[in-house]
Amino acid sequence: MLIKRPGSRYQLSPFTTQDYSLLMDWVTDEEFNLLWGGPVYQFPLTIEQIKKHIAHPEVHPYLFQVEDQPKGYIELYQSSPKHCRICRVLVADESDRGKGYGRKLLDMAVEKAGSEFGAEVVSLAVFEHNFRAVNCYRGMGFETYQADRATRVFNGEPWTLLQMKKLL
Repeated sequence: MLIKRPGSRYQLSPFTTQDYSLLMDWVTDEEFNLLWGGPVYQFPLTIEQIKKHIAHPEVHPYLFQVEDQPKGYIELYQSSPKHCRICRVLVADESDRGKGYGRKLLDMAVEKAGSEFGAEVVSLAVFEHNFRAVNCYRGMGFETYQADRATRVFNGEPWTLLQMKKLL
């Protein structure tokens, strides 16, 4: 289902096979791939990896558009009947970051989790050193409930993963 408010410049539409190349172009290096996608994808992204991942029935991928231009990507993962996880949040172009698109994308995904999937809890995981994302999530009312130390290591540097949630 497409979410677009009348008169809105923003929309969240189902991510389709025609959009795969966008995602592959947006994820440009190994570090960003891990920061964005965690262990789900190996760099470089391939059509086969994307197909395999989104084929899982609990994975609901969306393309974020601003004025009909693709600007980002997000997934809702239905963990249980009342719980959705937000995964793989991406505002694609560095020049579009800091413009409020990430918050808008998240607002729309949280709304969809509640209205379409019946979620009462929305959770997510974010690497602690991804300060922009952590600050955005906190500003939206997500609270950290667990910090998993050194869940991933990149170039010898351990990364701490924050588990956050928000009650709807």
